[in-house]
Order: sequence, then C-alpha cells, then structure tokens
Amino acid sequence: MKAVRMYKPKDLRVEEVPKPEMQADEAMVKVHACGVCGSDIPRILTYGAHVSPIICGHEFAGEIEAVGEDVKGFEAGERVVVPPLVPCGHCEWCQKGVYSLCEDYDYYGSRRDGAYAQYVSVKQTNLLKVPDGVSYEDAATLDPCANAWHGLINRGHFKAGDTVAVVGAGPIGLFAVQIAHMKGAKQVIAVDVWDQKLDIAKKVGADVVVNSLSTDPVAAVKTATDGEGANVVVDFSGAPAAQKQAIMMASKMGRVVFLGISHKGLDLSEKEVDTLMRGQIELAGSWNSFTDPYPGEDWTESLKMYTRGMTAKDIISHRLSLEEVPGIFEKIDGGHYFFNKIMIYPWGQV
Repeated sequence: MKAVRMYKPKDLRVEEVPKPEMQADEAMVKVHACGVCGSDIPRILTYGAHVSPIICGHEFAGEIEAVGEDVKGFEAGERVVVPPLVPCGHCEWCQKGVYSLCEDYDYYGSRRDGAYAQYVSVKQTNLLKVPDGVSYEDAATLDPCANAWHGLINRGHFKAGDTVAVVGAGPIGLFAVQIAHMKGAKQVIAVDVWDQKLDIAKKVGADVVVNSLSTDPVAAVKTATDGEGANVVVDFSGAPAAQKQAIMMASKMGRVVFLGISHKGLDLSEKEVDTLMRGQIELAGSWNSFTDPYPGEDWTESLKMYTRGMTAKDIISHRLSLEEVPGIFEKIDGGHYFFNKIMIYPWGQV
C-alpha cells in the first residue's frame, strides 16, 4: 500500500510499504479520509514520535474491508470512524473509566502506525459506526469535534442560554462555536489573530468575532456582554497571553477551560489572580475526550451532531493526496502560512 512515513522530524517520505497484518481482534480499514491534527505539526516538524519510522495520522474514517475471526458486530462494507486511543484497561484511571488519563496507553499515529496511509488494521474496540448521510471527511473530524465537546460541555459545563467565548478559532475552536450555537448559546464570541479564521467562525455560528491583534479581546467580550463577561470561556490556543485574557473575559461564577497545548509557563498578575478569586471563577483543564463506555459520550454525542446539520466542510482549508503531504508540512514549517483543517484522501476524494 502507499503511505507517508516519518523517519525523523522533517523527514517525510511517500513510500510503498507492506499492508498491515490484521490480528484476530482487528478489522482492516480502508482509509478514505484522514485529518492533520494540530499535534501532528510539532510531532512531525520538531519532536518526532515514540517509534521510528512511523506512519502518522490519528483522525480518520474509512470502510471495513475485512474483519478478524474474533470481531463481533462489524462486517466488511461498513463505514467507521476510529477513536485513536488504545487504553491499557488496567491502571487506576482506566478502572475509573477516565481513559484520557490512562497511564500506559497506545495510540494510532503516534505510538503505532496511523492513517497517512491507504490501510490501517484497527482493534474492534476502536471502531465506531458512521451513520448514513455523514460523509467520510466529516467523520474524520470527529476527534477534534469530540475534544471541543469535552472542553465546552464536560469541563466547561456549558448549558443553553450561556454566553460563550471561544479563544482560538482553529478546527477544535470552530467545532466549539458550532456546538455552542446549535445547542442554544445566548451568544458566541470567537477570538483569533487570523481574519480568515474569524470569517469561518462567523460562517459556522459566531455572533461576534474579535481579532486580538487589532482589538483588546477582553474589552470586546465585556462590551458584547454588557459588561458581564462570558459564562464559559475556552482557550484553544495554548498561548499564555490568551490564557490570561481568558480569565479576564469570564463573568462572575464563570468557567474558564484551558484546552490548547502550551508547553509554556503561565505567570498571573495580581489583577488576574484577584479576578479569579473575587469572581469565584472556576478554572479547569481539558485533555482529550475518552470516557466510559469507550470511547464515551464526547464521541457519541458529537457524532449525533453531524446527523443534525453540523459539518466540517467550511472548516477544511486543504484537501490533499498522500503525495502532497510532505509539501504541506514544508509550507507550515516555512512560517506564516494560513491553514485550518488539512484533510488527506489516500484514495482520492469520495
């Protein structure tokens, strides 16, 4: 089969490789669409992966070509999406059903071969059927959508009637905009530094958009909410400046969620700490989206949203073949390059 393998950071090669061997508890999935996750970018350009060489890619959907002898409830020809985490099942957090915190997990695309390829052999426990009417490319964005659901609803406790501020209008942030809008937010405010992303945010449901390079985002959120602030603020950027602003955007008794990956320290000023305490603001972290029964309601509830009109079509900025994958990472590595969700089609678009 054809695949893109990473040998070391910045060394991606389109190659013919052996088709994976299917185990008794696995299904052979013909990959029709695979998204590029934000975590793939530092993995491919800077840090590398846990094994080398490796086929990256963990946001994918496809068609079952064959099933192993121990697989029950799935058959050839069915359309599936793949939650990529393979939890150990034995640690404290797996026993509690909080699989995102598993202490000895495996993962398609970072610890074992993933879906920048034409085929992946997938454990039955990692198969989720795709409803009729949901496209492969929409299904392949279920992972970032489930992360948005987890941050907004599971950790941010969003409810209909809340005002929501989404800081960072990348793919996960844009799904949060859609979810909040579709589930009855009073107002959705999107903040980013790219006008192109803010245009998409408005298209998918944002009532107010703020470019934080040209406008004070805290003042803009306060103005949009008549001085009260947002009930739920989720930072999807991971930028320390944005994380600090998120605290200042929140209403009294508001909920602030940090979801964007930072790798940087965060120094809070006296005013920010005072606001956090005196406003009795809840500050929560959000990591991944896997709960019991696996993969959990973040995934199953998000999947239902696609049957009710949610879509990734406006979020996807690039649609590529496998041969084009090394080139897009070279462009991203080159600097200021606009992209949103990049979608790869190993067999061509369907």
